[in-house]
Amino acid sequence: MTSGRWVVVAILGVTALFAAGMWYAQTRAYYDTVPLNALPVTMADGETVNLQLIGAQAIDAETSPLRFRACFNIGPDLAARLVDRAAPATDPTPLVAPAWFDCYSAADIGAALEEGAAQAVLATHEIARGVDRIIAVYPDGRAFAWQQLNGTLDE
Repeated sequence: MTSGRWVVVAILGVTALFAAGMWYAQTRAYYDTVPLNALPVTMADGETVNLQLIGAQAIDAETSPLRFRACFNIGPDLAARLVDRAAPATDPTPLVAPAWFDCYSAADIGAALEEGAAQAVLATHEIARGVDRIIAVYPDGRAFAWQQLNGTLDE
């Protein structure tokens, strides 16, 4: 093999290693599963209520407040009360989760919100600077939570 071919092989090898490292960092490295039994929600009147969650699965990362995702059930009665009492979310946009967190599908949640099959409520305003926690609630009690930018940092 000539020295030119060795250089090409080395460049391709380094590129493949870098790509694998980047994929791992974006989809696996920083996410941790989070034990989640209750989720605080600030109602429209300012009262904070801890939602008791059934079968919750959640992930989060210390590297960004936008990496939180959760899937859980609150039952149909609590879902109806939550939609009635909590402030509606403005421009709810579910953020994509890693493929391995398969209980959460941003595309399905977004479609349900657009069709009116689910309602989005503001769970916590400014959970981190410029970030709100949103919960999408289905009438049957299924719910999904994520955190998204709220526009206060736009300048």
